[in-house]
Amino acid sequence: MFINKSELTSGYRERMRRIALMDSLVELQNKKTVDLNGVRIDMQGLGMLTLLFFFERRLARQYETGVKDLSRFLSEMTRDTYHINFSTMETISRMLITNFRPTTGKKRSYSFFNWETKEQEVIEYSILKDNGFDAKTQTQYYTLDEDGLELLFATKEFYNEFQISINQLLLKQQIKKGEFHSAIRQIGEMEIAVDTLQERIRNMENEIRRSIVSETTFERYKKLLDEILERLEREDEEFKALQRFIQETRDMIYSGDLKDQEKSLKLITRIARELENVHYEHADLIKLTVNLRTTALTTAQETLYYTGIQSFNFDQDIVSTILSKPLSPNLMKAVLHPFLKVEENPIWSPLTLFAEQYIISERREHEIDSFLTAQAESEQETYQKTVAEIYADIMNKFLEAYEINQIKTLEDFMTYLKKDSDDLLYNRYFYSFWLLLYHHSPIRSETVTDHDEERILQRVLQLIYPKTLEVVELPDVLTFVDKYSIQNMSLILKEEKDELH
Repeated sequence: MFINKSELTSGYRERMRRIALMDSLVELQNKKTVDLNGVRIDMQGLGMLTLLFFFERRLARQYETGVKDLSRFLSEMTRDTYHINFSTMETISRMLITNFRPTTGKKRSYSFFNWETKEQEVIEYSILKDNGFDAKTQTQYYTLDEDGLELLFATKEFYNEFQISINQLLLKQQIKKGEFHSAIRQIGEMEIAVDTLQERIRNMENEIRRSIVSETTFERYKKLLDEILERLEREDEEFKALQRFIQETRDMIYSGDLKDQEKSLKLITRIARELENVHYEHADLIKLTVNLRTTALTTAQETLYYTGIQSFNFDQDIVSTILSKPLSPNLMKAVLHPFLKVEENPIWSPLTLFAEQYIISERREHEIDSFLTAQAESEQETYQKTVAEIYADIMNKFLEAYEINQIKTLEDFMTYLKKDSDDLLYNRYFYSFWLLLYHHSPIRSETVTDHDEERILQRVLQLIYPKTLEVVELPDVLTFVDKYSIQNMSLILKEEKDELH
């Protein structure tokens, strides 16, 4: 079997460098620190929590982080595990920071034999770095260095959860250094991370529908989706900040006098364009998560509810409980309470006569100040005559259309009027006319018994005599103009002999 030794050892220094980053955590494992009860403290675990804490502070853009901030965080995390007072926790916090950032000011170092170059080499790295000093409070602030970020990237769980945030941080560092080709590659990795996360969220939808079998499971998935949404919104803000930073970098390149100015402008423009595309895809993740939370969770909760109803057995769950166990009166009330109706007392109080009454009237003031008088008979006759003429006109047009165009429904007649640009469809009396005919269908002289309605329909009855008009309601509603709508009707003219037959 042939093995290419040069290819095997290619990039050996970089591989050892990743191992070297872990050396700071391995050293903590060997420290024998105990709490006030003599229990040995997991210093390696606290070291990892320290790195996660500084990374979370950096994501939240809270750069002023000192020993006291770290001590409060570790005290909160270890409250139920170790017995450590705050002063001791401050000492432990200083020890952890010193481990990641030596007080000598020099970087940490790791010695190894490089099998690619066949030489002894030393790797220097920095996990934490200084990030300002408050002279008033004499507080030194720290933040993660690039090697500290890379150490966190090597942890699988953290890498999966914060892949996009990590890419955003690296992208900003690469643009600052002018490594535009690396930045383009970083955006490509970010796009893959967005696609992967989109697939995970879609798979989660099916998992939620399948796995929610209790209220506890429902609450767990709800909390998980809330955390995902919160992280996506934080990443969205970082995308916007990156776009502003890229714009500032582009302006600086444009106004500067660089050797490869044209090439740099092309690269930074490409970076801005590709980052905008990734940001657009990332925004869809937020929409997808919101929809998942509102639809899938709601559906799962409803399924859980109806499953509970179907599995509920009244005899087994209620009757057997009451009969098999001696319950106290209070417990008996609690068991029966959900099945009892709300008490209803149909009692009318005489005091309602004296309650404030709201009387709304649309009558004019002069009508309110005087007694109501009967409308003059001449005015009533004039109104009935006007309506009768309008109704006769409508019937004339209908009979004309019925004979020529074979009208069978009210929809056919209204379509006929609309084609002729007739304004009759905008008249309220057109609709009241057909409602009146429907009320008295079939229409012939003896069907109208009311004296006023007979007077209004007198000319209409004369027009259709000796035939009978049947008006039958149909299911669809007609809306030919915005102001009015009416139920469709079938309109059939029959000879009276057909009716008698």
